[in-house]
Amino acid sequence: MLRIPAGAAALASALVLAATASAQEYKFKLHHFLSELTPSHTEIIAPWVERVEANSGGRVDIEIYPSMSLGGKPPELVSQARDGVVDLVWTLNGYTPGLFPRTEVFELPTVYRNDPSAANLAMRAMFDADLAEDYAGLKVMFLQVHTGNGLHMVDREVHAPADLAGLNLRTPSRTGAWVIEALGANPVAMPVPDLPQALSRKVVDGALLPWDIVPPLKLQEQTGFQVDGDEQVRLGTSTFQLSMNLERWNGLPPDIQQAFLDASDAAWAEELGHIWRRADDAGIAISEEAGVDYYRLTPEETAAFEAAVAPVVDRWVADMESQGIDGAGLVERARAAIAENAAGGS
Repeated sequence: MLRIPAGAAALASALVLAATASAQEYKFKLHHFLSELTPSHTEIIAPWVERVEANSGGRVDIEIYPSMSLGGKPPELVSQARDGVVDLVWTLNGYTPGLFPRTEVFELPTVYRNDPSAANLAMRAMFDADLAEDYAGLKVMFLQVHTGNGLHMVDREVHAPADLAGLNLRTPSRTGAWVIEALGANPVAMPVPDLPQALSRKVVDGALLPWDIVPPLKLQEQTGFQVDGDEQVRLGTSTFQLSMNLERWNGLPPDIQQAFLDASDAAWAEELGHIWRRADDAGIAISEEAGVDYYRLTPEETAAFEAAVAPVVDRWVADMESQGIDGAGLVERARAAIAENAAGGS
């Protein structure tokens, strides 16, 4: 067997590393607010980064900074990207209320019900004509929703809107706050990393959340009751974006831009919904194994909740009209686009 001298092997390794480093012509910082242990990091952000890097032939290097490790608070992520403090962010639109008004249509209960892939594809289809104006100063790589909001309660069993009267519930967004108000409860806004402590101290009685976040935040230890809708119909959802500083984007050559675009295509938008559904199902299983009372409302109970929150859509439309935005048209087009993409097998 041929033996390579240790010094020669070390030199070869150094040359390979140097060649790799030199090939990485475009370096980016990607900042987000969740732990590196969350499905959003491990199953969405990190794989997307790997896709971009592979598409670029190794010319792109994206360093991920989770848990706000570059500083600031989650509501500051959008401004960090717009101002060029970082190159890329993945963030929850609802942390900056009113900043992405048109995109909010996909968060609304009875518009979004239970199909994240269809909603992701619908946002993609509507982006240029209907949503792009929300994203000045940004180049959106992709938009997505999570599987939708259920009720995660500390110690309260819930079967009807009346069971929530007067309680304090964590909201992810202003549309979520309107849902909570429509149910007769009091919305409390906070980033999701702050939720476990708020639940344990009974600052809030419960929260609007999907189930993917259960394992990383150990919500199965903080909640006794978790309430889902019939056929997993949810009380609206939240929208997320992964976006780049527009000036940085405009300075990239076409082939590098294409590496990002190819990683963010329609197939990826659809797969994001499936990824989140799998993570959601895993969170439900963990809750049940821990002894949490996970309950799916009956069809009649679900209908009562949907009737209670239906006025949220009218409230949103009126708010959009006051800003000169065709809210009713957006609702109609969003529902149609979701239905079309659901029918397409997403």
